[in-house]
Amino acid sequence: MNGDTVSSVSPGIGAFLAFFALAIALWLLMRNMNSRMRRMSYRAEEAQREAEAAAEAKSTAKSTTKSTAKRKVKAKGGAGGGRPAGEADGPGVTPAVEDEGPSDDQTGDRPTQP
Repeated sequence: MNGDTVSSVSPGIGAFLAFFALAIALWLLMRNMNSRMRRMSYRAEEAQREAEAAAEAKSTAKSTTKSTAKRKVKAKGGAGGGRPAGEADGPGVTPAVEDEGPSDDQTGDRPTQP
């Protein structure tokens, strides 16, 4: 237009410093995010391990309770010990039945409330 020669215009040092500051901020944010994600992953794995350990302890407790109950039943004479009455017990031997106490009709004179 005025007969000027074409001159190149550059963003300058200010734009470079602004871009560099944004790059540093982005790097710091990504580093922080990665550490938080890693920590979250470790916590999730730890929670899963604790849940598995609790489930294992619960199943172990159940199996221990069942085996203890079976031992008690066998010690009392084999009631419910897994075989029918009279089988391999010998002639005339019947399994023992736990006494649950007297029934209502066997309690005798029980006072009634008015």
